[in-house]
Amino acid sequence: MNKNLDLILNLSLMQSNLVKKMDSSLSVHGISFSEFIVMYQISLSPNNTVRRVDLAQSVGMSASGITRMLNPMERLKLIEKEPNPRDARVSLVKLTDIGDELLDDATKSVIYLLDEIFEAFKAKDIEMFLHLIKSIK
Repeated sequence: MNKNLDLILNLSLMQSNLVKKMDSSLSVHGISFSEFIVMYQISLSPNNTVRRVDLAQSVGMSASGITRMLNPMERLKLIEKEPNPRDARVSLVKLTDIGDELLDDATKSVIYLLDEIFEAFKAKDIEMFLHLIKSIK
């Protein structure tokens, strides 16, 4: 078998398995791993606020895809949409206090699971793997 093909197929399977484990771990918080990623990305922005298009790009989704994901999150009061004071054509997304608290609790669950998954790896191995992944774009 071609090594490159073998690598990409195994990475895809690994990603799928990790997402399933993350979804299972986060189900107690009432969110999916995709929703966690979105909330985490929002939390990295100043004032927990980000432009919707920037959020979509940071999580690898289309603008319409991120809107479909955000609507139920807004109904659950995890996020709120705000007008942009500088440009009315651009909408902003912000974590609510409820969303921020849920993200904090969910992050603890994610870290606990990841510590279990990667306990056999040394820190330098994880850093090297992360460097390799980031170089593939």
